[in-house]
Amino acid sequence: MTTPTLMVQGTTSDAGKSLLVTALCRWLHRRGVRVAPFKPQNMALNSAVTADGGEIGRAQAVQAAACGLQPHTDMNPVLLKPNTDTGAQVIVHGHAIGTMNAADYHDYKRIARTAVLEAYRRLAAGHDAVLVEGAGSPAEINLRHNDIANMGFAEAADCPVILIADIDRGGVFAHLVGTLALLSASEQARIAGFVINRFRGDLALLRPGLEWLERRTGKPVLGVLPCLHGLHLEAEDALPRGEAAPNPGKAGLQVVVPALPRISNHTDFDPLRLHPQVRLDFIGPGADIPPADLIILPGSKSVRADLTWLREQGWDRAIHRHLRYGGRLIGICGGFQMLGRRLHDPHGLEGDPGSSDGLGLLQMETTLAPAKQLRNVQGRLVLERAPVHGYEIHAGITTGAALSRPALQLDGRADGALSDDRQILGTYLHGLFDSPGACAALLAWAGLEGVRRHDYPALREASIERLADAVEEHLDTALLETLLER
Repeated sequence: MTTPTLMVQGTTSDAGKSLLVTALCRWLHRRGVRVAPFKPQNMALNSAVTADGGEIGRAQAVQAAACGLQPHTDMNPVLLKPNTDTGAQVIVHGHAIGTMNAADYHDYKRIARTAVLEAYRRLAAGHDAVLVEGAGSPAEINLRHNDIANMGFAEAADCPVILIADIDRGGVFAHLVGTLALLSASEQARIAGFVINRFRGDLALLRPGLEWLERRTGKPVLGVLPCLHGLHLEAEDALPRGEAAPNPGKAGLQVVVPALPRISNHTDFDPLRLHPQVRLDFIGPGADIPPADLIILPGSKSVRADLTWLREQGWDRAIHRHLRYGGRLIGICGGFQMLGRRLHDPHGLEGDPGSSDGLGLLQMETTLAPAKQLRNVQGRLVLERAPVHGYEIHAGITTGAALSRPALQLDGRADGALSDDRQILGTYLHGLFDSPGACAALLAWAGLEGVRRHDYPALREASIERLADAVEEHLDTALLETLLER
């Protein structure tokens, strides 16, 4: 018997695909179903390290947690990590195979399709059900040839599809009807129903539109998910809407993060964004870095290019001024590499081959190597010996005198650096602030008095539970069960 499979596709990016798949994963998990998440192809700079030592999109790692599973490379067999506007690193079965421009990858999709279907079959064979997330929109006409991300996969797997749209964007009925109209006849037949996401207000006022939609399309509306205020779900890729602007209304420790063009794994900062004693601002292009207690240089998929961009903004001078006035500075992964004297990319892994000057704040240099370091780790901060856990994803090999004063001990080895004056901390660890003890120690080091412990993992888990509750309350669960029995 074929493993029941249900796919969620969206009318746009950020329509709620990741959210709905996560919600359905936990809903089924709570019912005792051995369910697994799957995304054939993901384009994202937020990623996670899997139990089998590979790399997948961050959203699929969160969905795995919703299923009570450890993340596995089969859950996201193809991951694209953009390093320019026209090119991306291509990761297949968890490991990088090289960098391709858009045209080359479009041709490569015929090969990637095999990897996608192999991973899906393995995943389906080991579970009672599979919930699949599409990418972008199935109505992107220019990408339909050799599609493996949306209807191309649904047709190959012969699975029903739920189409979700975000009413908060406006034009929700046009999004749904227009998307349906641009599909082929067989693809239209595969759409089993609609879900409307992020609704605010009186549902009675929306009901005439829902009835019109069902009459017009002959497809049922499975439900309307409300805007869940205060819900936290780790972003798949882009900065959450509204997060690039300063938040002047929140007092507490002032933290600033430059929103680099190729910022990666910005989910590192979710525990700070949600901490009641912290105001964190992502600062975009053209804006001055405001006075802050702590500046954090984030990860980057194109470190040398992003460092050049940072200098063009004048932020290198702002960072030096910040340190002269006694502020604290953290560099994570690519941001850590920026703190050194030189950056070398002899193989052109992130752009043109060559070398660049770093910020010169730590006595070290970094050379990018073809083989990535991919591992889940745990250990302790030097600060207060606080326990910490997270993951490493980097191609850099860093050497120099600064490493003789490490910032962490991870799995029995030294990591990162702490400057002699203790103002600057650098590390390759993603998830630096996830552990409540480590977050508290770092905030105290940065100058926050009376630090209160904030349990970010518990908050994330509560949000997943809240999503499953929303499925029970607002969606047609009987119809969902029918779709999963096919």
